[in-house]
This record gives sequence, structure tokens and C-alpha cells, in this order.
Amino acid sequence: MTEGADVVIVGGAVIGSAIAWFLTEEGVDGSVMVVERDQSYERSSTAHTNSCMRQQFSTELNIRMSQFAADYVRDFPMRLGGDPEVPAIGFDPFGYLFLAATDAELAALERNGRIQRDLGVATEILSPDQLASRYAFLNLEGIVGASHNPVDEGYFDGGTMFDWWRKKARQRGVEYRSGEVVGLERHGDRVVEVELATGDRIGCDVVVNASGTRAAAIAAMAGATLPVEARKRYSFVFDAAEPIVGPFPLVIDPTGVHVRRDGGLYLGGCPPDVDPAVDPDDFAVDPDIWEEKLWPALAHRIPAFERIKVTNRWVGHYAVNTFDHNVIVGPHPEVPNFVLANGFSGHGLQHAPAIGRGVAEHIVHGRYRTLDLSPLGMERLVEGRPLAETAVI
Repeated sequence: MTEGADVVIVGGAVIGSAIAWFLTEEGVDGSVMVVERDQSYERSSTAHTNSCMRQQFSTELNIRMSQFAADYVRDFPMRLGGDPEVPAIGFDPFGYLFLAATDAELAALERNGRIQRDLGVATEILSPDQLASRYAFLNLEGIVGASHNPVDEGYFDGGTMFDWWRKKARQRGVEYRSGEVVGLERHGDRVVEVELATGDRIGCDVVVNASGTRAAAIAAMAGATLPVEARKRYSFVFDAAEPIVGPFPLVIDPTGVHVRRDGGLYLGGCPPDVDPAVDPDDFAVDPDIWEEKLWPALAHRIPAFERIKVTNRWVGHYAVNTFDHNVIVGPHPEVPNFVLANGFSGHGLQHAPAIGRGVAEHIVHGRYRTLDLSPLGMERLVEGRPLAETAVI
């Protein structure tokens, strides 16, 4: 069976749905189809996210994308056309607290802080004395300083944003098609057909790779190489015998362990010490990571967490761009109708509004019209010019 769509988006989780919605906002001239292998989204990175947003990045574009996201989330009902059924999105701006254990780590926070403040971010560099005054629950042994931004950083209800993008995109005519993409037919420098596992083929003018941890496999079908890998990230929800009283930012320990308040409970997470690429379907929990890494780090940094009880745990995946930990976005230089939105390295949910808008602008108008995302294009990988994002959690 042969079908057709002007734009085919491979992957319907938050990035694919953001692009689909913004295509309707930009007035796309033609049909849009989103092809998703699992419309329950149970195994997507979107389903396993901790749903947080921050401004404390080391690169200007990531900061600007987060600033747009914060504005977008605040005005969400109006951004979706003022429909009274669209709910406001909850946002708890507790801020991120990056702790530094060495002078080099503190110097990096100070450098990043200068970039952030130049762009209007309210980042503060805090001394150990200031930390002790504000956050008495912290054990500051070995800590030489920290950075904190209390504005537009914290938890937001990304699930609601995702659900309503899909709903409103469908209302405007976007088709969500269940299917697994197993091939892309390329004629010269263009992809002309998408092949599904069922044997169905979908003719197209533009193909968008929004396939998360499967991005490299989809790119290979178009004859392209992407350095994007699935990496496990562990999350644990726990109760504490001695709850923390007062302000509690998202604390990022120098060990890589991070923790925040989650209602009346707490949510902690970390990467493994050995962080290999994994199969996108591998969600097995390392049975030792809680006892050997996460809990010891938590109990050391926050002594009140010596007596805690895990109530839930899960594994999610980062789609890591191993080249420079920054998103790869825009047309592929060798296949211009094959558009990339890949390798978010853990920042996909919070940057989905800016990426959705930017990709839609480029498809509809042939260029970025608001925020210029071209420095994040594939060309930098081809030319060996990393735009490294160092503030990766």
C-alpha cells in the first residue's frame, strides 16, 4: 500500500509532537503525518523524564531555548490559541543548585554564570558561608562554592504540554500513524519514501528524524551517520524519616547525584559510573546503583537522608550526542529534505518548544525566523567544530 504526506515526522513523542504542532502554527502548506512505533509512549524518553527546566547552561543557544520554554510554559493556554479547555501548566521554580568541590569546578560555574547573567539569567555564585546560611541541611564538607538560579528553573508539567500538543495538532489535521519505520528510500540527495514494517510505503517531500534514542538507526536508513546513543539514567523516589524544612532547590552534587523535593517525597537520580551505550529497549535497573552510589552520596551531602525508604524507581534514557552533548538540528547537509532533531543529551523536554518552533520555521519558510539554530546544525559535526555543552547532568 502506498500513501503520501508532504511532511513525515518519524517519532511522535515530545519532540515530534512539538514539531507537528508548530508546523500548524507556521501555516504549513500540505499534509503532516507523525509515524510512531508505540503510541502508548511507555518506552520513550518523554515518558521517563523528570520534567525539569533550567537556565544554567554553558552555551548561549541552550540558555535562549530555555528562556523561550519558560515564557511558553507560563503562557501555555494562549500559545495554544486561547482555547478555554487548555489548562495552565504547573511550574515550581525551586532552582538548581550546582555544588563545586574543586577550584576548577567553581571557576567553570563562574564562567557559565557570566554567560547566563549577560543573557538576563539571575544566577548567583554562593560561598560556603552563604550556602550554610540558606541551606542548613547540607553537609558542606569539601564544597568550595556553588551556583543557583531561583528564576524559571524547576519542575514543570511537561506531560500536559505533550498531551495538548498532540491533541491540538490532530484537531488541525495532523495524522498520527502507528507504525515502525524500517527503511527510507533515497533518490540522489533526497528521501522520497518511508517504509514501514507492515510493508506500507509513504511518499514524502520532507522527513523529520525525531526518533529519540533510535535516531542513529533512522539516520543510517538515509545513508547518514549520527553519533547519538541511548544511555541509562536512574531515578528513585523516596521518603525521608526526617523531612527537610524550608526551601529545597534541585541539588547537584559533584558526584553527579542530584535530588529534589517531589511533593511530600524526594526524587534522586544519577548516571552510572560506567556509562555505555545501551539498546533503546533496555530498561533493566542496576540492582547495586542505589546502595553503592546514590544513597551514600545523598546521605553524605544531606545527613537527614541517612534514613530513607525507596517507594518507586525507574530507568530512563538520554539520547546522548557523544560529539558535544548538544542537539543536532536542521537539514542534513547531504540530504537537505532529511531534517534532524536529535541528540538532546537529556534536555529534550525543556527545549521542545524552541526546537519545535525552529524546525517548523525552517521547513515552512526555508530559514529560522526567530531564534537562529544554525550553529546547532549537522555541519559542525562534519567540520569537526564542537559546540560543547558542559553543564550536563
